[in-house]
Parts: sequence; C-alpha cells; structure tokens
Amino acid sequence: MNIDIMAALIEYQAYGYYLLIAFLVVILYWYIFHLYKSEKSGRRNYEQYGKIALEDSISDEPVESMSIKQSKIEQQRGATT
Repeated sequence: MNIDIMAALIEYQAYGYYLLIAFLVVILYWYIFHLYKSEKSGRRNYEQYGKIALEDSISDEPVESMSIKQSKIEQQRGATT
C-alpha cells in the first residue's frame, strides 16, 4: 500500500510540474506581448534603456526626465526608509 501512495504522489508531482511550466510559459509570452505593445503604443522606448550600460557617467543625461512632484515623492520615500 505504501508503494501505491508513493506512485500516486510521483504522478501528481509530474502533473504539477507540467502545469507549472505551462503557467510560466503563458506568463513569459504575456510579458513579451506587454513589452511589444507598450513600445508600439509609444508609452516606453526600451532602446533608451539599453544605453544605460553604455552611458553611465554622472554627467550623462537621464534616460527619462521626472516631474518635480514625482521626484519630491521619491525623495520622501528614500528619507523614510
């Protein structure tokens, strides 16, 4: 009887593994679609972010400019944490 339980657990573990892999594949394709859609709609330009590795000196311009209100909020968050 103990062997039957172990065989059933191994079978359920295999089903769980395949369901997890399928779920992760769906999430990966959704994320790729999201990136493609946001670049096509003009919300983000991900090619600019690739320049961060090449241009990372302190005197370089930022990739995205922040509004004054948004930068104050981020400064306050940094001060409180």
